[in-house]
Amino acid sequence: MTVSLHHAHIFASDITATVAWWRTMLGGEVVFDGDFGGARNVFMRVGDGRLHIYDQRPLDGSHSAVHHLGICCDDLPEKMAEMQAKGVIFRSDIREFGNWRYIMCAAPDDVLLELFQADADLTPPELAAYLAGR
Repeated sequence: MTVSLHHAHIFASDITATVAWWRTMLGGEVVFDGDFGGARNVFMRVGDGRLHIYDQRPLDGSHSAVHHLGICCDDLPEKMAEMQAKGVIFRSDIREFGNWRYIMCAAPDDVLLELFQADADLTPPELAAYLAGR
């Protein structure tokens, strides 16, 4: 039996704005937009990953166990500059830890994102394969 994480599913108070943000900022592609399980859902590809979005406001007063969504980038400074030019505010400058660097920002509805980059040639092979989606 094979088990793998398939997608993150988030709430959206304005699904149109949320889908537009994921398209504009991170190149997301809509693969399904319709009723699924009794509510409108949008399924998106974001690079090699998947994101599902409910057309429902986040639950009032809820505290999710999800801390952030990790987004792998091959040129973090370029992606940061592109997103800043489109109005995204980052919480800090890029943080560097040897072969790993990351930065945090919020998507719609305060979904915390970690955009990260790892240098494959400085990363152990099994970790480099994992980060590359293999």
